[in-house]
Amino acid sequence: MRHPVAKLLLFGATGDLAQRMLLPSLYGLHADGLLPDGLTITGTARSEHDDASYRSFAAEALDEFLPDDRKDKAAIASFLDRLGYQPLDATKIEGFADLATKIGDTSGGLAIFLSTAPTLFRPTIKGLESAGLAGTNVRIGLEKPLGNDLQSSCEINDAVAEVFPEDRTFRIDHYLGKETVQNILALRFGNALFEPIWNARGIEHVQITVSETVGLEGRAGFYDDTGALRDMVQNHMLQLLALIAMEPPSLYDGTAIRDEKVKVLRSLRTMTPGEVPHLTVTGQYNAGAVNGEIVRGYADELGHASGAETFVAVKAHIDNWRWQGVPFYLRTGKRLPTRQSEIFIQFKPVPHSMFAQRGGTLQANKLVIRLQPDEYVRLLVMAKEPGLDREGIHLREVPLDLSLDVQFAGTRRRIAYERLLLDLIEGDPALFVRRDEVEAQWQWIDAIRRGWAENAVKPKPYPAGSWGPSAAIALTERDGVTWHDD
Repeated sequence: MRHPVAKLLLFGATGDLAQRMLLPSLYGLHADGLLPDGLTITGTARSEHDDASYRSFAAEALDEFLPDDRKDKAAIASFLDRLGYQPLDATKIEGFADLATKIGDTSGGLAIFLSTAPTLFRPTIKGLESAGLAGTNVRIGLEKPLGNDLQSSCEINDAVAEVFPEDRTFRIDHYLGKETVQNILALRFGNALFEPIWNARGIEHVQITVSETVGLEGRAGFYDDTGALRDMVQNHMLQLLALIAMEPPSLYDGTAIRDEKVKVLRSLRTMTPGEVPHLTVTGQYNAGAVNGEIVRGYADELGHASGAETFVAVKAHIDNWRWQGVPFYLRTGKRLPTRQSEIFIQFKPVPHSMFAQRGGTLQANKLVIRLQPDEYVRLLVMAKEPGLDREGIHLREVPLDLSLDVQFAGTRRRIAYERLLLDLIEGDPALFVRRDEVEAQWQWIDAIRRGWAENAVKPKPYPAGSWGPSAAIALTERDGVTWHDD
């Protein structure tokens, strides 16, 4: 049962995420009449603002980051009227009393979005509790990163759990708010076509690729401490894997969906230190060219040598009945040739070809689920080429396309945070990550990192604009598999 709140509190309200995503998303919901009537939005951060100056700050962010066709003066003005601001140093507990006074009565419900450094989570939670902003009608949304290993993640989750129980804690992975990611559920569980072959009997392997063309882009400190494995694989890519591999939930319900995801994550085969060098590849980009532009190497951008990986490829296995023996290849990196996120599913070939004696060559079916920049689902099937077939039957692979941009051309494409913020406000947990999911993800990731440490694995260099180190190609080609790079 959804229970919309009357007030929203944004921590980190002057940060980059707030300017680029949160304020434009909240405005989009407001402009479309989706926010509860009377909902007030209070921002807080260290920056010194009052209500008026923060509204000016927000107006500038909307002017910069909203598409031109979404700018409506009247709608922007009425949205800004919802905004207030209270400066706060979250490390000083005495400032929370003034924040509580600013927010006022919370009997109608309060949602808190915490977009701060993880080191501030514990003092912020304690401050909220001390000021009476953690009652039973208050829910909290946590922006990643939630730790950098299992131990630190547990410490953060323990601090949150001291004040906010699990049913009022919403951990955000913005990938889960993407329309195409949600369409994985519709594709799998809304169509009888795929379920009979969505298993080890019908699927040969699965690839998940999240590639970026950008380099550090102002995230040098964070990224160098984190690396590609923890930045992308631990959260986004393992969530995609869980959605692809999970059993059918009984309901479209936060508990049912997350129960099935965590079963998959717990079934990931833990790598031994001896296996890690053979099942993973790490890389770091050197100077090269991306989209025709010469770019510097990672160390040059950073200003010093580093052992952080900007590329990682992993061969994973899920040890359960459905997926036994099916490899899942994960790949992500910076300064790669294209920006794309996709899931590629290679089905097994038909058991017998009736066309072989007539010269017909069959290829096994493939399914491509593209998440960005284009959003589509493409099924590659075999079809006969037109002709009288006097010289044999010619078969060709042809695509069956579902382009979301085309099929839903009249529907505005929303950014992920619009959905997630609205779900936080309304109290729908289905697209948020539960604690046991996070900890299962970290257990698997930590085993890989232990293997790297014990084997002194160092990132292999790769030129910017390439698809990573040559060892990543060998990782799949040993199994007779080629990365899907189209």
